[in-house]
Amino acid sequence: MTTTLAIANQKGGVAKTTTVASVGAALAELGHSVLLVDLDAQACLTFSLGIDPEDLELSVHHVLTKDVDPAEVIIATDDGVDLMPATIELARAEAELLTRTGREHVVKTMIETLAEDGAAYDWVLLDCPPSLGVMTVAALTAADGVLIPLQCETLSHRGVGQLLDTVHDVRRFTNRKLEVWGVLPTLYDGRTNHARTVLETISETYDLEVIEPPIPKTIKFAEAPAAGRSILATSRSSKGARAYREATEALVARSKRPKTRKKKAGKAS
Repeated sequence: MTTTLAIANQKGGVAKTTTVASVGAALAELGHSVLLVDLDAQACLTFSLGIDPEDLELSVHHVLTKDVDPAEVIIATDDGVDLMPATIELARAEAELLTRTGREHVVKTMIETLAEDGAAYDWVLLDCPPSLGVMTVAALTAADGVLIPLQCETLSHRGVGQLLDTVHDVRRFTNRKLEVWGVLPTLYDGRTNHARTVLETISETYDLEVIEPPIPKTIKFAEAPAAGRSILATSRSSKGARAYREATEALVARSKRPKTRKKKAGKAS
């Protein structure tokens, strides 16, 4: 069985793409087969894994809007994960999909097609764009769970309630099985009182589980994309790499829980 996890937050700069790349690499280290799907037209995930989007003839855009076989687009990476890359062409996909019947199901159909063709993965991680548009809704419709990276700063909390409202709507109309797996605190600086206070209040603010440990703020994350690898490859023993390994183990454990009865997603108070 494939576990599909959407990593979503419409606010940019919360280490969403870093989380997708790092969790994917950590899952591969644990022996899982992993597919990362770049659904952001900025193609940051694609670039950070050593692939220049401008060199690509095919991308996820062609799968979602041109009915190209998804297996033709997948690229193997040095981190042991497969990637379905993005290019700037994906910026047109929102407009192209708006008039298409069943647009919310295009990502789900893509994953199902891979499985039917014998290319099922243990995990599919969806890197959502920083918006609540068609692409994010399609990712949530395809997902078993959604993980919300959240920077440990007060301003980063703005908009999470909107994301949870979108999750609630997706549950009602397109994906009744969708579960919020929790919040992953990122860019955490334990030396500041502010960061510690924000971390302590996340759980009660949103009534959501907090995935631990918090991911620390470190320059090692900025250095990794330049090498075209995740931090687990460029700085294996760093505190950031260790934190993502521990968080990934928590996510694997979370994936094995029995399904819970659905209730409305928590909202910010």
